Amino acid sequence: MNISLLINHCCNHSSIKEIAEKILEGKRISIDECVELYEKGELSLLGILANHIREQKNGNKTFFNKNLHIEPTNICIHNCKFCSYSKKIGGDGWESSVEEMLETIANANKSITEVHIVGGVHPLRDIHYYGNLIQQIKAANPNLHIKAFTAVEIDYMIKKAGISIEEGVQFLKNYGLDSIPGGGAEIFDEILRAEICPSKTSSQQWLAIHEALHLAGIPSNATILYGHIETYRHRAEHMERLRLLQDKTGGFNAFIPLKFKHKNNTMSEIKEVSVVEDLKNFAISRIFLDNFPHIKSYWPMIGKQLAQLSLSFGVDDFDGTINDSTKIYSLAGSEEQNPSMTTDEMLALITAVGRQAVERDSLYNPIIS
Repeated sequence: MNISLLINHCCNHSSIKEIAEKILEGKRISIDECVELYEKGELSLLGILANHIREQKNGNKTFFNKNLHIEPTNICIHNCKFCSYSKKIGGDGWESSVEEMLETIANANKSITEVHIVGGVHPLRDIHYYGNLIQQIKAANPNLHIKAFTAVEIDYMIKKAGISIEEGVQFLKNYGLDSIPGGGAEIFDEILRAEICPSKTSSQQWLAIHEALHLAGIPSNATILYGHIETYRHRAEHMERLRLLQDKTGGFNAFIPLKFKHKNNTMSEIKEVSVVEDLKNFAISRIFLDNFPHIKSYWPMIGKQLAQLSLSFGVDDFDGTINDSTKIYSLAGSEEQNPSMTTDEMLALITAVGRQAVERDSLYNPIIS
């Protein structure tokens, strides 16, 4: 059965059929059409459409990398209601020294190609502190790709230094920063941000920092935090702002939907969304973000089995091996309390569902063993 026949079989609404046909023709869908897919699209249809796009862009390949996560501190100036991680100075948080972080990297598996550095926004650590960390990592291992600091962390570094975004980005580039992750985006609606993360970097500032990084030749990822108090329209509008910036710069490598987890935070009364909703969100992300080359499933948050299932719903990137070096989501009740995966296990999960596993570097260039 060809894809058009499958779509006819799965479509229960004439309007959804029209949107599906538009997608198959390679046309961009609108915010309203995105919302309609969320509200009326059958999961089977969304999976077919997302997989069609995924295979157009990346064939049968599923990418992964060998990486290490470093969390410098969970001391943070912000009080995000969904966060189960941050602490204040004088509490029971941690503050790793530069020497301790360098030792962690030195003791890591020698086959890793990337170190991912994200933590709390520490009030006493500035852009030069983190710049020195980057320099020392590069001095010890010049070939290691450093993907570090969310736009929220960079925003604070820049403001603390009293410099412009462009100057701050140039500082970090000169220190040796290679790329940045996509955290801190949460949801790009200022009313919702005022409710769930009132002191955090605004959506406009988050986008401005990523734009400046892209223009300086530093790529990044993008995220969304879904499954809390947002609506489908909030999700669609969030992705639209990312899509517009990607049209302008082309600097985003991947989009990562991050599921709200409700343990140990002040939003614990909110029930977590279902697996069906997770898969729907992956699929619609792949459909809507037509200019993003990759959709990533962050397995330490949703678990290895759901991440494996997501490979049939538009996802083509399985993230990395990580080696039990992240606590941000395990503290919030993620499916993986001790997130670690060997290369063999990663390969087995990917190939078990008929996908071709491809080890990549941080810029999605295949690594040939």
